[in-house]
Amino acid sequence: MNRRVVISGLGVMSACGVGLDALRRGLRNGRTAIREVEILPLDRLLVKVGGQVSGYDPAEHFHPKRLQLLDRFSQFAVVAAREAAADADIVFKDTPLAEETAVALGTGVGGKTTDDEAFLRLYGDGNPKVNPLTIPRLMTSAATSHVTMELGVTGPAFAVTSACASATHAIGHAFWMVRHGQAEVALTGGSEACFTLGTWKAWEAMRVMAPDVCRPFSQGRRGMVLGEGAAVAVIETLERAQARGAKIWAEIVGFGMSADAGHIVEPCAQGAARALRGALRDAGLAPEQIGYINAHGTGTNSNDVSETRAIRQVFGGHAERLAVSSTKSLHGHALGASGAIELAATALSLKEGYLPPTLNYLGPDPACDLDYIPNEGRETEVEAALSSSFAFGGLNAVLALKRV
Repeated sequence: MNRRVVISGLGVMSACGVGLDALRRGLRNGRTAIREVEILPLDRLLVKVGGQVSGYDPAEHFHPKRLQLLDRFSQFAVVAAREAAADADIVFKDTPLAEETAVALGTGVGGKTTDDEAFLRLYGDGNPKVNPLTIPRLMTSAATSHVTMELGVTGPAFAVTSACASATHAIGHAFWMVRHGQAEVALTGGSEACFTLGTWKAWEAMRVMAPDVCRPFSQGRRGMVLGEGAAVAVIETLERAQARGAKIWAEIVGFGMSADAGHIVEPCAQGAARALRGALRDAGLAPEQIGYINAHGTGTNSNDVSETRAIRQVFGGHAERLAVSSTKSLHGHALGASGAIELAATALSLKEGYLPPTLNYLGPDPACDLDYIPNEGRETEVEAALSSSFAFGGLNAVLALKRV
Protein backbone atom coordinates (compact mmCIF):
# COMPACT_ATOMS: atom_id res chain seq x y z
CA MET A 1 0.00 0.00 0.00
CA ASN A 2 1.46 3.34 -1.06
CA ARG A 3 -1.27 5.96 -0.80
CA ARG A 4 -0.91 9.66 -1.59
CA VAL A 5 -1.03 11.83 1.53
CA VAL A 6 -2.10 15.48 1.70
CA ILE A 7 -2.32 18.26 4.27
CA SER A 8 -5.97 19.26 4.69
CA GLY A 9 -5.76 21.33 7.86
CA LEU A 10 -3.22 23.59 9.57
CA GLY A 11 -3.05 25.27 12.97
CA VAL A 12 -0.17 27.45 14.16
CA MET A 13 1.08 29.30 17.24
CA SER A 14 4.17 31.39 16.55
CA ALA A 15 5.95 34.62 17.34
CA CYS A 16 3.76 36.15 14.62
CA GLY A 17 0.69 35.48 16.75
CA VAL A 18 -2.10 32.98 17.33
CA GLY A 19 -3.32 31.22 14.19
CA LEU A 20 -2.29 30.34 10.67
CA ASP A 21 -3.26 33.74 9.31
CA ALA A 22 -0.81 35.41 11.70
CA LEU A 23 2.00 33.29 10.28
CA ARG A 24 0.85 34.05 6.72
CA ARG A 25 0.93 37.80 7.40
CA GLY A 26 4.31 37.47 9.06
CA LEU A 27 5.80 35.64 6.10
CA ARG A 28 4.63 38.38 3.76
CA ASN A 29 5.22 41.59 5.70
CA GLY A 30 9.02 41.45 5.59
CA ARG A 31 9.50 42.29 9.28
CA THR A 32 10.82 39.96 11.95
CA ALA A 33 8.50 38.99 14.81
CA ILE A 34 11.50 38.64 17.14
CA ARG A 35 11.34 41.19 19.93
CA GLU A 36 12.12 41.79 23.59
CA VAL A 37 10.68 38.94 25.65
CA GLU A 38 7.88 39.75 28.08
CA ILE A 39 7.59 36.65 30.26
CA LEU A 40 11.12 36.60 31.70
CA PRO A 41 12.94 38.99 34.07
CA LEU A 42 14.99 41.07 31.62
CA ASP A 43 17.38 42.27 34.33
CA ARG A 44 18.62 38.66 34.70
CA LEU A 45 19.16 38.03 30.99
CA LEU A 46 22.21 38.65 28.85
CA VAL A 47 20.14 38.06 25.70
CA LYS A 48 16.80 39.83 25.89
CA VAL A 49 15.12 39.03 22.55
CA GLY A 50 13.20 35.98 21.43
CA GLY A 51 10.37 34.65 19.32
CA GLN A 52 7.70 34.73 22.02
CA VAL A 53 4.17 33.84 20.88
CA SER A 54 2.46 37.17 20.31
CA GLY A 55 -0.97 38.05 21.68
CA TYR A 56 -1.51 34.82 23.60
CA ASP A 57 -3.67 34.87 26.75
CA PRO A 58 -4.30 31.38 28.16
CA ALA A 59 -7.57 32.54 29.75
CA GLU A 60 -9.00 33.20 26.29
CA HIS A 61 -8.55 29.54 25.35
CA PHE A 62 -8.97 27.47 28.52
CA HIS A 63 -11.09 27.31 31.66
CA PRO A 64 -9.01 28.05 34.80
CA LYS A 65 -9.51 24.50 36.11
CA ARG A 66 -8.23 23.04 32.85
CA LEU A 67 -5.16 25.26 32.94
CA GLN A 68 -4.09 23.55 36.15
CA LEU A 69 -3.40 20.45 34.03
CA LEU A 70 -1.65 22.15 31.12
CA ASP A 71 1.93 23.28 30.82
CA ARG A 72 2.40 26.09 28.29
CA PHE A 73 3.70 23.66 25.65
CA SER A 74 0.53 21.56 25.96
CA GLN A 75 -1.63 24.67 25.73
CA PHE A 76 0.05 25.60 22.46
CA ALA A 77 -0.47 22.11 21.05
CA VAL A 78 -4.17 22.01 21.93
CA VAL A 79 -4.88 25.48 20.48
CA ALA A 80 -3.03 24.58 17.26
CA ALA A 81 -4.82 21.21 17.03
CA ARG A 82 -8.22 22.88 17.45
CA GLU A 83 -7.44 25.22 14.57
CA ALA A 84 -6.11 22.40 12.37
CA ALA A 85 -9.22 20.27 12.90
CA ALA A 86 -11.49 23.24 12.19
CA ASP A 87 -9.45 24.14 9.11
CA ALA A 88 -9.81 20.56 7.86
CA ASP A 89 -13.53 20.57 8.76
CA ILE A 90 -13.23 17.22 10.54
CA VAL A 91 -14.92 16.06 13.75
CA PHE A 92 -13.35 13.03 15.44
CA LYS A 93 -15.14 12.63 18.76
CA ASP A 94 -17.78 9.88 18.88
CA THR A 95 -17.28 8.96 15.22
CA PRO A 96 -15.83 5.82 13.59
CA LEU A 97 -12.94 8.00 12.41
CA ALA A 98 -11.75 8.52 15.99
CA GLU A 99 -10.00 5.16 16.24
CA GLU A 100 -8.66 5.37 12.68
CA THR A 101 -6.83 8.63 13.44
CA ALA A 102 -3.30 8.92 14.83
CA VAL A 103 -1.74 11.71 16.87
CA ALA A 104 2.03 12.18 16.61
CA LEU A 105 3.60 15.28 18.12
CA GLY A 106 7.22 16.27 18.67
CA THR A 107 8.80 18.31 21.43
CA GLY A 108 12.40 18.92 22.34
CA VAL A 109 12.07 19.36 26.10
CA GLY A 110 8.39 19.14 27.08
CA GLY A 111 7.01 20.97 30.09
CA LYS A 112 9.90 23.22 31.03
CA THR A 113 7.64 25.86 32.60
CA THR A 114 6.36 23.25 35.04
CA ASP A 115 9.89 21.92 35.57
CA ASP A 116 11.25 25.39 36.37
CA GLU A 117 8.39 26.20 38.73
CA ALA A 118 8.90 22.96 40.66
CA PHE A 119 12.65 23.52 41.06
CA LEU A 120 12.12 27.14 42.11
CA ARG A 121 9.70 26.02 44.79
CA LEU A 122 11.96 23.20 45.96
CA TYR A 123 15.41 24.82 45.82
CA GLY A 124 14.62 28.53 45.79
CA ASP A 125 11.80 28.73 48.31
CA GLY A 126 12.89 25.71 50.34
CA ASN A 127 9.40 24.21 50.12
CA PRO A 128 9.67 20.41 50.25
CA LYS A 129 6.25 19.96 48.60
CA VAL A 130 5.77 20.41 44.86
CA ASN A 131 2.56 20.54 42.85
CA PRO A 132 1.09 17.00 42.67
CA LEU A 133 0.40 17.59 38.96
CA THR A 134 4.06 18.26 38.20
CA ILE A 135 4.76 14.97 36.42
CA PRO A 136 1.57 14.91 34.31
CA ARG A 137 2.30 18.49 33.23
CA LEU A 138 5.99 18.18 32.39
CA MET A 139 6.11 14.80 30.62
CA THR A 140 6.99 15.10 26.96
CA SER A 141 3.93 13.10 25.93
CA ALA A 142 1.51 15.40 27.76
CA ALA A 143 0.70 17.50 24.70
CA THR A 144 -0.12 14.38 22.68
CA SER A 145 -2.43 13.12 25.42
CA HIS A 146 -4.25 16.44 25.74
CA VAL A 147 -4.80 16.65 21.99
CA THR A 148 -6.35 13.16 21.96
CA MET A 149 -8.65 14.14 24.83
CA GLU A 150 -9.54 17.51 23.34
CA LEU A 151 -10.55 16.06 19.97
CA GLY A 152 -11.67 12.60 21.05
CA VAL A 153 -9.06 10.71 19.03
CA THR A 154 -8.62 7.09 20.14
CA GLY A 155 -6.21 5.71 17.51
CA PRO A 156 -2.41 5.37 17.76
CA ALA A 157 -0.85 8.26 19.68
CA PHE A 158 2.76 8.99 20.64
CA ALA A 159 5.36 11.68 21.20
CA VAL A 160 8.73 12.11 19.53
CA THR A 161 11.78 13.75 21.08
CA SER A 162 14.83 14.36 18.91
CA ALA A 163 15.86 17.92 19.82
CA CYS A 164 15.27 20.39 16.98
CA ALA A 165 14.14 17.65 14.58
CA SER A 166 11.36 16.39 16.89
CA ALA A 167 8.37 17.76 14.95
CA THR A 168 9.79 16.78 11.57
CA HIS A 169 10.39 13.23 12.80
CA ALA A 170 6.83 13.10 14.18
CA ILE A 171 5.32 14.37 10.92
CA GLY A 172 7.42 11.97 8.87
CA HIS A 173 6.30 8.94 10.84
CA ALA A 174 2.67 10.07 10.77
CA PHE A 175 2.99 10.49 7.00
CA TRP A 176 4.32 6.95 6.65
CA MET A 177 1.47 5.62 8.83
CA VAL A 178 -1.18 7.19 6.61
CA ARG A 179 0.63 6.29 3.39
CA HIS A 180 0.89 2.62 4.38
CA GLY A 181 -2.62 2.28 5.82
CA GLN A 182 -1.83 2.21 9.55
CA ALA A 183 -4.08 5.26 9.99
CA GLU A 184 -6.65 6.99 7.81
CA VAL A 185 -5.97 10.45 9.24
CA ALA A 186 -3.28 11.91 11.50
CA LEU A 187 -2.88 15.03 13.59
CA THR A 188 0.82 15.71 13.61
CA GLY A 189 3.32 18.46 14.34
CA GLY A 190 5.11 19.74 17.39
CA SER A 191 5.03 22.12 20.34
CA GLU A 192 7.64 23.90 22.46
CA ALA A 193 7.50 26.42 25.29
CA CYS A 194 10.90 26.76 26.91
CA PHE A 195 10.94 30.44 27.87
CA THR A 196 11.93 29.83 31.47
CA LEU A 197 14.79 31.47 33.32
CA GLY A 198 16.65 28.20 33.83
CA THR A 199 16.37 27.12 30.19
CA TRP A 200 17.23 30.58 28.89
CA LYS A 201 20.37 30.81 31.03
CA ALA A 202 21.42 27.35 29.83
CA TRP A 203 21.16 28.53 26.22
CA GLU A 204 23.10 31.69 27.07
CA ALA A 205 25.85 29.51 28.50
CA MET A 206 26.28 27.81 25.12
CA ARG A 207 27.19 31.19 23.56
CA VAL A 208 25.18 30.53 20.41
CA MET A 209 22.44 33.13 20.91
CA ALA A 210 22.32 36.38 18.96
CA PRO A 211 21.70 39.49 21.07
CA ASP A 212 19.58 41.26 18.47
CA VAL A 213 18.17 39.39 15.44
CA CYS A 214 18.58 36.14 13.56
CA ARG A 215 20.48 36.50 10.24
CA PRO A 216 20.68 33.02 8.70
CA PHE A 217 23.37 32.53 6.04
CA SER A 218 24.31 36.22 6.19
CA GLN A 219 27.56 37.97 6.81
CA GLY A 220 27.57 39.42 10.31
CA ARG A 221 25.31 36.74 11.77
CA ARG A 222 25.74 36.29 15.50
CA GLY A 223 23.76 33.16 16.30
CA MET A 224 20.28 31.79 16.84
CA VAL A 225 17.31 33.43 18.49
CA LEU A 226 15.23 31.21 20.75
CA GLY A 227 11.55 30.85 19.85
CA GLU A 228 8.45 29.04 21.06
CA GLY A 229 5.16 27.91 19.56
CA ALA A 230 3.40 25.00 17.93
CA ALA A 231 1.96 23.80 14.65
CA VAL A 232 -0.34 20.89 13.92
CA ALA A 233 -1.32 19.52 10.52
CA VAL A 234 -4.23 17.26 9.64
CA ILE A 235 -3.01 14.78 7.05
CA GLU A 236 -5.10 12.22 5.17
CA THR A 237 -5.14 10.34 1.90
CA LEU A 238 -5.65 12.36 -1.25
CA GLU A 239 -8.56 10.10 -2.19
CA ARG A 240 -10.32 10.75 1.11
CA ALA A 241 -9.72 14.50 0.98
CA GLN A 242 -11.04 14.77 -2.57
CA ALA A 243 -14.08 12.62 -1.80
CA ARG A 244 -15.20 15.00 0.94
CA GLY A 245 -14.29 18.15 -0.98
CA ALA A 246 -11.57 19.21 1.45
CA LYS A 247 -9.19 22.08 0.90
CA ILE A 248 -5.68 20.78 0.23
CA TRP A 249 -2.63 22.78 1.25
CA ALA A 250 0.03 20.49 -0.19
CA GLU A 251 0.96 16.86 -0.66
CA ILE A 252 3.62 15.22 1.50
CA VAL A 253 5.54 12.93 -0.82
CA GLY A 254 8.71 11.89 1.02
CA PHE A 255 10.57 11.68 4.30
CA GLY A 256 14.27 11.12 4.95
CA MET A 257 16.30 10.64 8.14
CA SER A 258 19.91 10.17 9.13
CA ALA A 259 22.34 10.40 12.01
CA ASP A 260 25.69 12.19 11.86
CA ALA A 261 27.22 9.81 14.42
CA GLY A 262 29.74 12.55 15.00
CA HIS A 263 29.55 15.43 17.49
CA ILE A 264 26.84 16.24 20.03
CA VAL A 265 26.51 19.88 18.86
CA GLU A 266 28.65 20.37 15.74
CA PRO A 267 26.72 19.55 12.55
CA CYS A 268 28.01 17.37 9.74
CA ALA A 269 27.30 18.17 6.08
CA GLN A 270 27.46 14.50 5.10
CA GLY A 271 24.78 13.58 7.66
CA ALA A 272 22.46 16.34 6.48
CA ALA A 273 23.07 15.31 2.87
CA ARG A 274 22.03 11.73 3.65
CA ALA A 275 18.68 12.96 5.02
CA LEU A 276 18.13 15.21 2.01
CA ARG A 277 18.84 12.32 -0.36
CA GLY A 278 16.59 10.06 1.68
CA ALA A 279 13.65 12.44 1.33
CA LEU A 280 14.17 12.71 -2.43
CA ARG A 281 14.47 8.94 -2.76
CA ASP A 282 11.35 8.30 -0.69
CA ALA A 283 9.45 10.86 -2.76
CA GLY A 284 10.70 9.55 -6.09
CA LEU A 285 11.85 13.06 -6.98
CA ALA A 286 14.92 14.09 -8.95
CA PRO A 287 16.97 16.91 -7.42
CA GLU A 288 16.05 19.11 -10.39
CA GLN A 289 12.36 18.95 -9.44
CA ILE A 290 12.96 20.81 -6.17
CA GLY A 291 12.43 24.55 -6.50
CA TYR A 292 12.58 25.66 -2.85
CA ILE A 293 14.09 24.56 0.44
CA ASN A 294 12.84 25.81 3.79
CA ALA A 295 16.22 25.44 5.45
CA HIS A 296 17.07 24.63 9.05
CA GLY A 297 19.00 27.92 8.90
CA THR A 298 19.63 28.71 12.56
CA GLY A 299 21.91 31.71 12.04
CA THR A 300 24.88 30.05 13.74
CA ASN A 301 28.14 29.89 11.86
CA SER A 302 28.41 26.11 12.11
CA ASN A 303 24.91 25.22 10.94
CA ASP A 304 24.69 27.65 8.03
CA VAL A 305 28.01 26.65 6.50
CA SER A 306 27.35 22.92 7.01
CA GLU A 307 23.84 23.14 5.58
CA THR A 308 25.05 25.04 2.52
CA ARG A 309 27.66 22.34 1.89
CA ALA A 310 25.03 19.61 2.27
CA ILE A 311 22.74 21.27 -0.29
CA ARG A 312 25.61 21.57 -2.75
CA GLN A 313 26.56 17.91 -2.24
CA VAL A 314 23.03 16.73 -3.00
CA PHE A 315 21.95 19.14 -5.73
CA GLY A 316 25.21 19.73 -7.60
CA GLY A 317 24.75 22.28 -10.39
CA HIS A 318 21.03 22.63 -9.63
CA ALA A 319 21.97 24.28 -6.33
CA GLU A 320 22.65 27.44 -8.34
CA ARG A 321 18.96 27.54 -9.33
CA LEU A 322 17.49 26.61 -5.96
CA ALA A 323 15.70 29.15 -3.78
CA VAL A 324 16.55 28.63 -0.11
CA SER A 325 15.31 30.56 2.91
CA SER A 326 15.12 30.30 6.68
CA THR A 327 11.90 31.45 8.28
CA LYS A 328 13.63 31.28 11.67
CA SER A 329 14.67 34.85 10.81
CA LEU A 330 10.97 35.66 11.27
CA HIS A 331 9.77 33.49 14.16
CA GLY A 332 12.96 32.37 15.91
CA HIS A 333 14.13 28.83 16.57
CA ALA A 334 11.23 27.03 18.25
CA LEU A 335 13.40 23.94 18.85
CA GLY A 336 11.22 20.81 18.80
CA ALA A 337 8.32 22.73 17.24
CA SER A 338 10.36 24.42 14.54
CA GLY A 339 9.89 21.70 11.93
CA ALA A 340 6.10 21.90 12.32
CA ILE A 341 5.97 25.68 11.98
CA GLU A 342 8.27 25.44 8.97
CA LEU A 343 6.12 22.70 7.42
CA ALA A 344 3.18 25.11 7.64
CA ALA A 345 5.28 27.86 6.05
CA THR A 346 6.36 25.50 3.24
CA ALA A 347 2.79 24.34 2.60
CA LEU A 348 1.68 27.98 2.41
CA SER A 349 4.49 28.67 -0.05
CA LEU A 350 3.37 25.88 -2.37
CA LYS A 351 -0.34 26.68 -2.10
CA GLU A 352 -0.03 30.43 -2.58
CA GLY A 353 2.98 30.63 -4.89
CA TYR A 354 4.98 32.79 -2.52
CA LEU A 355 8.51 31.99 -1.31
CA PRO A 356 9.26 33.64 2.05
CA PRO A 357 12.47 35.61 2.53
CA THR A 358 15.46 35.21 4.80
CA LEU A 359 15.10 38.39 6.84
CA ASN A 360 17.85 40.60 8.31
CA TYR A 361 20.25 39.57 5.54
CA LEU A 362 23.25 41.92 5.32
CA GLY A 363 25.13 40.34 2.43
CA PRO A 364 26.78 37.09 1.37
CA ASP A 365 29.14 35.09 3.51
CA PRO A 366 31.76 33.50 1.21
CA ALA A 367 31.01 30.09 2.77
CA CYS A 368 27.24 30.50 2.23
CA ASP A 369 26.88 31.03 -1.50
CA LEU A 370 23.32 30.05 -2.43
CA ASP A 371 20.20 32.07 -3.26
CA TYR A 372 18.74 32.69 0.20
CA ILE A 373 15.86 34.98 -0.95
CA PRO A 374 17.34 37.93 0.95
CA ASN A 375 14.91 40.24 2.76
CA GLU A 376 12.07 40.22 0.21
CA GLY A 377 9.84 37.26 -0.65
CA ARG A 378 8.99 36.20 -4.20
CA GLU A 379 5.74 35.47 -6.00
CA THR A 380 6.96 32.24 -7.58
CA GLU A 381 5.30 28.87 -8.11
CA VAL A 382 7.42 25.77 -7.59
CA GLU A 383 6.52 22.14 -8.15
CA ALA A 384 8.17 20.68 -5.07
CA ALA A 385 9.94 21.80 -1.91
CA LEU A 386 11.87 20.41 1.05
CA SER A 387 11.63 21.32 4.72
CA SER A 388 14.78 20.46 6.69
CA SER A 389 15.55 19.96 10.38
CA PHE A 390 19.10 19.18 11.53
CA ALA A 391 19.23 18.72 15.29
CA PHE A 392 21.82 18.73 18.05
CA GLY A 393 23.20 15.25 18.42
CA GLY A 394 23.29 14.84 14.64
CA LEU A 395 19.66 13.76 14.26
CA ASN A 396 18.44 14.85 10.83
CA ALA A 397 14.99 14.81 9.23
CA VAL A 398 13.71 16.19 5.92
CA LEU A 399 10.20 16.29 4.45
CA ALA A 400 9.42 16.59 0.73
CA LEU A 401 6.23 18.33 -0.39
CA LYS A 402 4.55 18.93 -3.73
CA ARG A 403 2.00 21.45 -4.93
CA VAL A 404 -1.45 19.97 -5.64
